[in-house]
Amino acid sequence: MYRGVEMDVTLLPKIKLEVVVSKIPVDSIIETAKRTLYTGKIGDGKIFVYPVSRVVKIRTGEEDFAALQDVE
Repeated sequence: MYRGVEMDVTLLPKIKLEVVVSKIPVDSIIETAKRTLYTGKIGDGKIFVYPVSRVVKIRTGEEDFAALQDVE
């Protein structure tokens, strides 16, 4: 009910995916995501691209590019 009127509320399930890349070109990631996620229906989603100014790996103290490398 909204302001005394019964409303039909149909919510779409959503997933939030965050990806940080350092070596792979951003345009390649975008094109792959668009091909993979496209259904042609409402709710296909949006892609936001923005710079990451700093990365710190808490466990090791590594920063920036080194913090994104997962070599054990």
